[in-house]
Amino acid sequence: MRAYYYDNENYDPRERHELIPFSAVSPEELAKLGVIYGHYDHVSDIDKVARERQYKNSDELICSREGLGDLYESKLKTFFEEHLHEDEEIRYVIAGSGYFDVRGDLLILPAGIYHRFTLDVNDYIKVKNEPKWIPINRPADDNPHRLEYLKSLNMVAEV
Repeated sequence: MRAYYYDNENYDPRERHELIPFSAVSPEELAKLGVIYGHYDHVSDIDKVARERQYKNSDELICSREGLGDLYESKLKTFFEEHLHEDEEIRYVIAGSGYFDVRGDLLILPAGIYHRFTLDVNDYIKVKNEPKWIPINRPADDNPHRLEYLKSLNMVAEV
């Protein structure tokens, strides 16, 4: 895993958007935001994590030009729009690569954290995920899950 601050420049989101000079974000800094990261070599390890976290559902998704056909571009735009979810979001990359994670990495995002995703220039990723995926696009600062997340970081006085 290589976490870094995004440069927000207006070019292909599938390219690396690293600040110059490079500005890394450590796993410890991610943990302070409630983001859980781990690297696992086997899907069976992820099944154990899912049981421990009491996830009820699981599926696999392949995101590629070939797999999505005419929906590819619109799906990428949907994924890349900054959004949050009212539930934890877990992603385990089985094959391929993209930004926010790479093969073998597990990322669990807390409910209420803004995030986005895009493929890299290889245009392929296969993920195992918890399938309740209802994005709430920014701005959603008054969403109760967003407020609860900010409260957990001591960024709001009360919900």
